[in-house]
Amino acid sequence: MRDEPALWLFADQLGPHFHGTAEHRGREVLLIASAAAFAAKPFHRQKLHLVRAALYRLAADLGDRVTLIDAPDYRTGLRRFGRPVVVHEPTSHAADAFVRRLREEGVVTEILPTPGFVLSKADFSAWAAGRTRFVMADFYRDQRRKFGVLLEPDGEPEGGQWNYDHDNRQPPPKTTRLGVPPPWHPRENELDERVRAELDAAERAGKIHPVGVDGPRQFAVGHDEANRALRRFLDHRLPAFGPHQDAMLTHDWAMAHALLSVPLNLGLLDPRDVVRRAEERYRAGGAPLNSVEGFIRQVLGWREWVWHLYWHQGPDYLRRNALHARRPLPAWWRSLDADAVEAACLRTALAGVRDRGYAHHIQRLMVLGNHALQRGYDPAALTRWFATAFVDGFPWVMPANVIGMSQYADGGVVATKPYAAGGAYINGMSDHCGGCVYDPKQRTERRACPFTAGYWAFLDRNAQRLRGNHRMRQPLRGLERLADRAEVVAREAEREHF
Repeated sequence: MRDEPALWLFADQLGPHFHGTAEHRGREVLLIASAAAFAAKPFHRQKLHLVRAALYRLAADLGDRVTLIDAPDYRTGLRRFGRPVVVHEPTSHAADAFVRRLREEGVVTEILPTPGFVLSKADFSAWAAGRTRFVMADFYRDQRRKFGVLLEPDGEPEGGQWNYDHDNRQPPPKTTRLGVPPPWHPRENELDERVRAELDAAERAGKIHPVGVDGPRQFAVGHDEANRALRRFLDHRLPAFGPHQDAMLTHDWAMAHALLSVPLNLGLLDPRDVVRRAEERYRAGGAPLNSVEGFIRQVLGWREWVWHLYWHQGPDYLRRNALHARRPLPAWWRSLDADAVEAACLRTALAGVRDRGYAHHIQRLMVLGNHALQRGYDPAALTRWFATAFVDGFPWVMPANVIGMSQYADGGVVATKPYAAGGAYINGMSDHCGGCVYDPKQRTERRACPFTAGYWAFLDRNAQRLRGNHRMRQPLRGLERLADRAEVVAREAEREHF
């Protein structure tokens, strides 16, 4: 259908809900592999692999319908294509501004609403009107009501509760593994060999500067693969997802997590379909309510929430720094040098990022994020790190997660308090501390845990800034009663190793 503009898809808009609807069926699809986009930042090597492989996979799946152009940058690719295009709303402020300029120039004829999220931007703006704080629980409850998910016939929540967190915060079992069927993993093929060879050549030529290590592809890059990963989770792992979703095991990085953030964020899975199919498992008796609700909350609640906050708060949100954290990210952090880290929890989480570009949400928030919060790392730099070092990281994903939730840099717009915790929390929710060189009960001695001591040093540094937060009154009273407060603060100021 060459008489209408082609549909230009970015590399995170690759599923049938972007290109296979009645509106687009048969329309020519344009894909551009931009060298500049790959070279712009220190992306994880495996993320580069996933993105490029996903472009190639869609080109192979759609055959003659696709024009795939390798180009130095998007503008050059569009010039080589030589015809006007339509495009869905892109997923970053920079891309949005670029697409709008292209529309003014006549290269883009129409910017279509994104089908990658359930709630429209207009509907979120109506929900957010008049609010100064954006609590995820409120948003999630209204999402459930609006889309009729896990509701009783009278419109009340299934089971009488909106969330089942109290059932989903169990510590890990006294075993090295959770004991659930393994997640789906792809079988690499000639497409992966081609991508790996291209990335090797680009890295040797100095055209890209990735972090992390290359390794077997862990995540889906095509719609069929993504569906297999989803079915595997729903059929075999969803029942066990809930109870231990906040726990950590050294030798079980996947546990019962869905591992669907990559195909969701590449646009390979429609979140509406994911939520519907999860609810069907509960209705059919295939999974308990606490597990299904916890999973749906991540997709229909959390994922939607951070997407809309990204646009609602705007680019200036990245400059928020309510706690005046200024320390640069250390070299071992930026290079993912987990072997330089002695703290078992931090080493395990950082090794997961190095080896897979992945760590689950509690490792991100309560280990990596908690460490950064305690040490006062610059929140904007930390946000960029999360967006590039993680295979599921994109510009829209991280600001609310890092600036708001993890680092409290927005001063409480998103979170009701800083997510700072000492070694006792990590000891209770993981198996890390038993073999660690540090003792979570010690804060000044030779084996003082950097999380335990770091927690008190964090409170000391930010006591005045947190004084007005009612949820911090008890921790701050504990700080005032701490007999060795001065010693803890002095030792942590001098700590060089973690």
